[in-house]
Amino acid sequence: MDPRFSDLLTPAVKALRASEIRELLKLVKRAKDIISFAGGIPDPKYFPRKELVEITRKVIEEYGDYSLQYSETQGVMELREALADFLYRVRGIKADPENILVTTGSQQSLDIVARAFITPGSKVITESPSYLAAIGVFKLAGADLVGIKMDGKGMKTLVLEETVKKLIELRCKPKFIYTIPVAQNPGGVTMSLERKKHLLEIASQHDLLIVEDDPYSYFVFDENADITALKALDKEDRVIYISTLSKILAPGIRLGWMVIPKELTRRLELLKQYLDLHSPTLNQYIFTEALRTGLVEKHIKKLKNVYKVKRDTMISAMDEYFPSYTWYSRPIGGFFVFTYVFKKNFDSRKLMNVAIEKYKVAYVPGQGFHPDGSGANSMRLSFSYPDPDTIREGIKRLARLIEEV
Repeated sequence: MDPRFSDLLTPAVKALRASEIRELLKLVKRAKDIISFAGGIPDPKYFPRKELVEITRKVIEEYGDYSLQYSETQGVMELREALADFLYRVRGIKADPENILVTTGSQQSLDIVARAFITPGSKVITESPSYLAAIGVFKLAGADLVGIKMDGKGMKTLVLEETVKKLIELRCKPKFIYTIPVAQNPGGVTMSLERKKHLLEIASQHDLLIVEDDPYSYFVFDENADITALKALDKEDRVIYISTLSKILAPGIRLGWMVIPKELTRRLELLKQYLDLHSPTLNQYIFTEALRTGLVEKHIKKLKNVYKVKRDTMISAMDEYFPSYTWYSRPIGGFFVFTYVFKKNFDSRKLMNVAIEKYKVAYVPGQGFHPDGSGANSMRLSFSYPDPDTIREGIKRLARLIEEV
């Protein structure tokens, strides 16, 4: 880099690495013969284009200047009221519209959380593995991440309890606990109701904040699974709830939302003022109408069946083709299967170029999902974008890579 600019950049920006997922998406887009399990991308074949065209026309005609004008930072009231109804109906969350903050995607919600609570050296607890972009934004703010391992029932809350106690004894009280309790990204697991309650008990006992990220609970394929939101169980108003429109309608509309404890709402709203003034007004009114007309819930129901077939196809193919020295999650929902390869010196990041160039298949190396930098032998596979036949072929290619390299 030109030293004129290098000297101006902050150490944090100089240390930034490109997101493996974003870089892979660019590469795969250029190379049409690669089967990609990389991005958690909704299948564009199912975008409700016709309905969105009609809604957009209606919004501009009926809301006129309001839909094209600046709007309040917290989000247009019509949308916040519609979201409150939706959240109660679909997730059992009783949210006051006054405590909902509309954001420009859930990534902005995570950025707001990081800017509001993290100072250099702050302890933040996450699951391990956890969402790559959350790890990135927390680290950018200076957080020292502490990962808690998971099993088939989600975060191991007994381990969490001991970890919290040790941190407090060391006078390093965590700023918050970040969790994706339902259809976790990347692990694909869902936290049991017992552990959700235990997590809330730990937070209450030690007066901790919980940040609940909930993008995938709308796509749970096991009807017997418990998908209760932590926020729905939150009796002490200590959970910040985050979700997004990207997976349930279309990511290009680029909207998310937060349900915030009453005492924090105004502070986080003021913070957002200085980040982007407000999220796109036109998109907010489009989202409002999509909720009011029932399009969102109708679309979720349709997508749920689509993604279940793809999930089943991927797991079936892995059962058939993957060698015995691999382990992989069997997700009850969401977009992802996480796998570990127990083979000497297997490093999924180092093998990425080989996978793409020789085997024509892409995945996301798993190391970046682990806060402590472990997991070199792991990878995340997304089944949301390819069709079932392509998924089977991609898994066959990946199995050959694992066995031959």
